[in-house]
Amino acid sequence: MPPGRPRKNKDSVLIKSAEMLGWALGGIEREIGQTRERLATLMAHAAKLRAGLGVGLGRAAAASAPAAKPAAKVGKVGKVAKRKRRKMSPEARKRISDNMRKRWAETKKAGKRRL
Repeated sequence: MPPGRPRKNKDSVLIKSAEMLGWALGGIEREIGQTRERLATLMAHAAKLRAGLGVGLGRAAAASAPAAKPAAKVGKVGKVAKRKRRKMSPEARKRISDNMRKRWAETKKAGKRRL
């Protein structure tokens, strides 16, 4: 080896390598923390928006949300109560049916086909 060049020491190379790995791990852990903070703020914002709209959480969001409401109540017997559904009045059903018949008649009269 040339006289002015220091020799490589295997121990110093390992120390430098360990330092680099430590820095890399520190950076990754910092990114994970920042991502978790961003996710928490986004979840809080989404909860506010849902509350304003009166919409419940979806299945995927409910699994990851810390303050998710239960989807259904448990009755006395231990069975899960079904969610109440809105019922359409007979007048509304008739109105929709009549309007659809009218639309289909117009489509048929015009000679257009729907796929």
